Amino acid sequence: MVTATRRQMLAAGALGAASLAMPRIASAQTAVRFTLDWALQGNHGMWTLADDKGIFKDNGLAVKIDRGFGSGDTTVKVASGAYDIGFTDISTAVKFNAENPDKRVVSIYQVFDRTAAALITLKGRGINSFKDVAGRKLGAPEGEGSRMLFPAFARTAGIDTSKIQWTSMAANLRDTMLAQNQVDAVTGFLFTTYFNLVGVGIKEEDILAWPYAENGLDLYGSAVVARADWLEKNPQIAAAFVKSSILGLRALLADTDAGMASLKKREPLFDTALEKRRFGMTRDRSILTPAVKEHGFGYLDMSRAETLIKVNAEAYGVTTPPAASAMFTDKFLPPAADRKV
Repeated sequence: MVTATRRQMLAAGALGAASLAMPRIASAQTAVRFTLDWALQGNHGMWTLADDKGIFKDNGLAVKIDRGFGSGDTTVKVASGAYDIGFTDISTAVKFNAENPDKRVVSIYQVFDRTAAALITLKGRGINSFKDVAGRKLGAPEGEGSRMLFPAFARTAGIDTSKIQWTSMAANLRDTMLAQNQVDAVTGFLFTTYFNLVGVGIKEEDILAWPYAENGLDLYGSAVVARADWLEKNPQIAAAFVKSSILGLRALLADTDAGMASLKKREPLFDTALEKRRFGMTRDRSILTPAVKEHGFGYLDMSRAETLIKVNAEAYGVTTPPAASAMFTDKFLPPAADRKV
């Protein structure tokens, strides 16, 4: 006769044997080192929400998110292997890839379908259209992306550059010098310069801006990038990160306040109200563009990719630019049905 205690022991043994026979579900996530392009801003909420909501975890990733120190720095750090994945202005990779083909970085998801580079001035400066900058004093840091791309924008927009005078300054002085009338106009990233001007007391109705992408020079902007050889070894990780990024963006679009709270949690000095407005401008001008609304998040048009490479090669004097197919890919994107806006 089997006692109750004996029956319990037999049952426990059977359960133990069964658990040994069943395949274990992996609970560990793959560690991924991810660097942003700058200090936390509104659009970065797509990744902090992906982390907070368990989207990365659900896709098998444990992502460490670090702030960036400029797109050029991000490109170098991803290429060096210090980070697996980065978020950077893809234009910075043209010259880098041409000079470092063994460390080339690849765009795997174009988050910004349009560059934020723009020509910016203030009312009362006698510049009421972008063509009015002919013969005026423009300011920007020497070698900065929007300044380097200005000649291509000028050709497209029909601006006479023969008498334009350039004033160079540190990036943190650009907006102050415009506000103080030391230059007539500046080139810069719209979302940065616009809100910096607001921050130094300029009324929004007095800010005039002409984004390059909306005025003839339709180039891609910032993208998720990784090194080519890393992608060959880690295609599933790359695909999982892109999928998580798009889901994080959907979460940010659906609840922007939650995204700002997610960022504030990581940076106590984060200006929630300002960054919510910055994200609204980024969303409307660079993320939810007509092309994205038609084709879905991350849609890649190789003819636009080729234009970006050509324009940057001319700007930086690159004689042997990388092929578009070596610098852009859509192979890590989710199916089109999962990318619809």
